[in-house]
Amino acid sequence: MLTIVSDTHGTDSTRLEGRTATAVAEAEVVVHAGDLTTEAVLDGFHDAARRLHAVHGNRDDPGVVDRLPARRVCEFGGVRFVVVHGHDHSEQALSLAAREAGADGVVVGHSHRPTVRRLGEVTLCNPGSHADPRQFRPGHIELERADEDEELTGRLVEPDGTLVERFTVGGSED
Repeated sequence: MLTIVSDTHGTDSTRLEGRTATAVAEAEVVVHAGDLTTEAVLDGFHDAARRLHAVHGNRDDPGVVDRLPARRVCEFGGVRFVVVHGHDHSEQALSLAAREAGADGVVVGHSHRPTVRRLGEVTLCNPGSHADPRQFRPGHIELERADEDEELTGRLVEPDGTLVERFTVGGSED
């Protein structure tokens, strides 16, 4: 499983609870779309996740910014993702970044608004914030291999385990 989280805004812990904590612990890969805030939180995610692919956000301390890129590309189950925080990216820039990387999906955070939708040829995945949802529902995304067609089945889930939405990324029909 690939688990996507963002916008922790922690000072000394990952702030993982419930299904989100379980999903991070069980994931083969964890993607964090920025705003961990401190190095202690970044180190906590390294301890909690088997494999972490994170980018820095606009609210991260200099130590986090020094340790993480602003953009990265990762693959899971034959599906490629571009990961950015999103605070300085228009939808057009996100779509272009995905095309340049040959990506099937774009992972962003920043808005704290959980969203999964088509953005041109790619799927935009914003898990929202598992720990600081502001006026939106808290969330994270779980993706699993679906079949031999390099498609992932996805779920947008709240920390209490409530299923918000199901979707797919990649495959021959995307």
